[in-house]
Amino acid sequence: MTVYTPRRAARVLLVDAAGRVLLFHGFDPARPGHRYWFTPGGGLGAQESPAAGAARELAEETGLRIDPAELGEPVWSDTTEFPFDGNWYRQEQDFFLLRVPEWQVDTVGFDDVEQRSIAGHRWWVPAELAASGERYYPPELPELLARLLPPTTEARPEEAPC
Repeated sequence: MTVYTPRRAARVLLVDAAGRVLLFHGFDPARPGHRYWFTPGGGLGAQESPAAGAARELAEETGLRIDPAELGEPVWSDTTEFPFDGNWYRQEQDFFLLRVPEWQVDTVGFDDVEQRSIAGHRWWVPAELAASGERYYPPELPELLARLLPPTTEARPEEAPC
């Protein structure tokens, strides 16, 4: 029987003006070959609200500093179980959606674990992510983004008068 460490977390779906979501490319230090993409965010302090934790994690992992109130209410919540660095976790997590015109990611705030387990980051178009064959978490991410983001429309050239 697996013994899980309970954990509360908050994550951010950071979406730019082009409709791309920011994901980090990481791996489990105990299983370096297990690579995956995931959203900014992480564990909450004992008395930390999900919005406060999400804003703190966003600042630490991307350099983007916001007031937690800017996040509004979570757009999705779930519970997941996973191994990481030799431990098993059962994580209750809330996801917040934050739109930005653009953002230059600054990872200077990474802690030791993040420095050892995150290999890079990328802005993903949700359809590209779904078709990529890459592993990403949560597995429902493309469907979640499709529900939350309006479909993009290609600009049509203006018709010339007859």
